[in-house]
Amino acid sequence: MKYIGELSLAKGNRLFLPLCGKTLDIAWLLSEGYCVVGAELSEDAIKQLFVELGIEPQCSKSDGMTLYSAQGIDIYVGNVFDLSGEALGVVDAIYDRAALVALPEVIRTQYTSHVLKITKAAPQLLLSYEYDQNLMSGPPFSVSNDEVKQHYKDHYSLVLLENMNIPDGLKGKCAAKESVWLLK
Repeated sequence: MKYIGELSLAKGNRLFLPLCGKTLDIAWLLSEGYCVVGAELSEDAIKQLFVELGIEPQCSKSDGMTLYSAQGIDIYVGNVFDLSGEALGVVDAIYDRAALVALPEVIRTQYTSHVLKITKAAPQLLLSYEYDQNLMSGPPFSVSNDEVKQHYKDHYSLVLLENMNIPDGLKGKCAAKESVWLLK
């Protein structure tokens, strides 16, 4: 909520939430007048999301994925790597709250390249966590600020908006920092 304005979006603009799950952020973004398009592997999570939103979606198949769609919201269920830019459509910005950090290191380069391609490098609000990976196995995985730069420096101007200690640590298990990035 604090940083969404940094994306300079207008009401009705379309935000892509990769690996969105049933995050509460979706209801808030919709209430603020944004359109949400997401991608998620778990069909159960998306069914629960629509129940919690009180919305009856229409379902169709697209790119080998199932599209759950209603006014202002489109969620593709399946492997995000199967989602094409053509199916995704126009994306005004990306909100990556938990996608990059959900993926093991060996997949993150493929993921970032794919998202850049299908969104045409739309501006992005990205959250990441940094902690001693030896103290807790992910997800979320530890993604250092240097790794964020490595993935995105050739495509965006990166601004670190905030880098803060997480009170009580990550999942109460270990000390961690959360970083909020603006990529334009």
